[in-house]
Amino acid sequence: MTIAGVGLVPPTDILILSNGPGEVTTWLRPVVKALRQLLGDDRSLVRISVVLSPCPNATGEEVAIALSYPEVDRVQAAEHFFPFLLQGKTAENWDWRDNGVVVFLGGDQFFCVVIGKRLGYRTVIYAEWDARWHAWIDRFGVMKPEMIKKVSKYADKFTVVGDLMADVAEGKNEGTNSVLTQHSAKAECKKEGTNSTLHPQDSPTRTQLIGLLPGSKPAKLTQGVPLALKIAEYIHEQCPQTRFVIPVAPTLTLSTLARFADPLQNLLIKRWGWADAALVTPAAETGELPFLKTSTGLRVDLWTKFPAHDLLSQCALCVTTVGANTAELGSLAVPMFVLLPTQQLDAMRSWDGLPGLLARLPGIGSGAAKLINWLVLRQGRLFAWPNIWAQSEIVPEFVGRLEPEIIAAQIIDFINHPEKLEEMRSRLRAVRGQPGAAQKLAQLVQEVLDFD
Repeated sequence: MTIAGVGLVPPTDILILSNGPGEVTTWLRPVVKALRQLLGDDRSLVRISVVLSPCPNATGEEVAIALSYPEVDRVQAAEHFFPFLLQGKTAENWDWRDNGVVVFLGGDQFFCVVIGKRLGYRTVIYAEWDARWHAWIDRFGVMKPEMIKKVSKYADKFTVVGDLMADVAEGKNEGTNSVLTQHSAKAECKKEGTNSTLHPQDSPTRTQLIGLLPGSKPAKLTQGVPLALKIAEYIHEQCPQTRFVIPVAPTLTLSTLARFADPLQNLLIKRWGWADAALVTPAAETGELPFLKTSTGLRVDLWTKFPAHDLLSQCALCVTTVGANTAELGSLAVPMFVLLPTQQLDAMRSWDGLPGLLARLPGIGSGAAKLINWLVLRQGRLFAWPNIWAQSEIVPEFVGRLEPEIIAAQIIDFINHPEKLEEMRSRLRAVRGQPGAAQKLAQLVQEVLDFD
C-alpha cells in the first residue's frame, strides 16, 4: 500500500481531538477533507478517528455532525473522554495501529500530550492564538507568524499554516440562498410586491437578508428571541426591503424555539414590551420554509440546515448574542451587531474555568452567575470574538438593559449607509489569518507520520 509521494507505508491511525460545535464545524471539517485528499481514501491504509472532550458550549450534536463527514471513520462522544484519557480505553474498546499521530483541533492542549504519549503517537497541534507544551509536542501549525517570535527555543517545531476559520469562508456553498429565495421570498413578494430575488449585500433599495442568532440555550433564548424579533420589527417598519432568518441551532426543535416567542410561556415579553410570535409550518408540498410570524405580521424564516455557513455568508448583517456565533460570523466576514442584554443577569453561564463551573452548579448557579456577570460587566471588557482578536471594537457591542428601538436605529443607519457595512467586512477580513490552513496542516501531519 502506498501514498503518493511517500511510497510503502504501514497502516496508520490519525486521531483528532476536538470539542465544541465551533471546532467540529469550522476546524474539523476542512482538515479531514484535506487529509483524505492528501493521504487517500483507503481506510485499510489511513483511518481517521475523532475523540471529543467536554465543552461548556456543546450542543449535544457534535458526534452526529462529525459522523456526517464521510472522511471520518469513527467518533467517540465527550462523556467518554476522561476514562479514555486516564485509562487509554475508548467506550467501544477501539483498536489502535502501531503507526499514528494525534492532531489537536480543540479542547485542552495538554490532552494531546497525554494521549500522544499513551498511544506512542507523534503529535500535531493547531494553535490559533496560544501554543503550549512546546517541549512535548512534535509540531505546531499556527495561525500567524507573531506566535513564533514568542518561542524562539522551539521555533523549528512551528509552521505558519494560516486560519482554519478562513477556510470556512473559502468553502461555503454558493447555492444555498436559492431555497430561501424561491420559497420565503415569494411569500413576502406576494404581500409586498418586492423583488423575487434576494440580493443580501446589495444597495438598500433591494431586498437585504438579516440573520438573527439569539443563542441555543434557554437562558439566552428567553431574552434573545423576543428581543431580536422586536428589533426586526422596528427595522422592517423603516426598511421594508429587509427579510429576516433565524439559523436554528441543531439542539432546538422548532416548537421549542417558538415557546420563547410565546407571551404565555415567556414572561419577559410582556414585562419588557418585546415581540411575540407564533410558529407557522407550511404544508410540505409547498416547499416553503417554516417561519415565526409576529403580531405585526413580520415573517422570520427558520433555517434548519446545519452548519449554516453558506446562509450566513449571504446576510447583509446579523444580530447575534455573544459566544461562538461571533467567531463564526467573523470568519465569514459578516457584519454583526452583538447583544448582551442584562435584563436577566444570570443568562450568561459559559465562562471558562472556575467561574464557569460555579455558574453551572445546581442550586447556587443562578446566584453565582449574577454575581460573576455583574463583576465582569463592570470591567468594560470586549465580548465579541472579532473585537477580542483585534483588541478594539470592530463590531458594535450592546451591553446592559437594551432598548430594541435604539439598537434598530443604529442598524438602520448601517443599512442606509452600505459603505459602513463594507468597512466592517474589510476589518473583519483583516483581523483573521490567511485561508489554506487545512491543506498545510494536513501536510504537517504527513511529515510527522513514521513511514520508515
